[in-house]
Amino acid sequence: MKEPTAVVVDVHGVGYWINVPLSTYEVLPPVNHPVKLLIYFHVREDIQALYGFATAEEKELFLMLINISGIGPKMALTILSGASPSQFKTRIRAGDEKALTLIPGIGPKTARRIILELGEKLGTVQEQPMSLSQSAPLREKGEETLKALLSLGYRRQEAIQAIQKAIQELGEEATLEQYIKTALNKM
Repeated sequence: MKEPTAVVVDVHGVGYWINVPLSTYEVLPPVNHPVKLLIYFHVREDIQALYGFATAEEKELFLMLINISGIGPKMALTILSGASPSQFKTRIRAGDEKALTLIPGIGPKTARRIILELGEKLGTVQEQPMSLSQSAPLREKGEETLKALLSLGYRRQEAIQAIQKAIQELGEEATLEQYIKTALNKM
């Protein structure tokens, strides 16, 4: 049996009901053909369920999503069904809250939480705090300042914004220590 949200896989005469996202369903072979899925076994006191994925990237995103407060396995499948893993990552990195709220069951608060929590894990579109037009020594100081702030436990986006403000205030001639102190004051 094969449906857009689930498949039954026969393993040596035992049929397993496996919930799948649409992206996995689309690449499944026809019924009665061999299939290989990456499985996540979800256990709670009231339910045991299997979730299957065609790629490791899908499974990894699923696991990240279910670790976010308020998002369970069914919601995670719905989210993954709305876009390919690369499209979803692009939306998260870009902070596209509007695209996430188009998914049934995702409101603005949940969209912000997803972007906040996954954005740090996936990295942001703007990986470097400096633009390429700035001098190499300034970029290096900015990168070192970013490493220092991240090691102190600050979030990447907050740190990048504080560093950019520090650079605007101090200019290119400041020392690394001055950048760090000013960025800390901006947070």
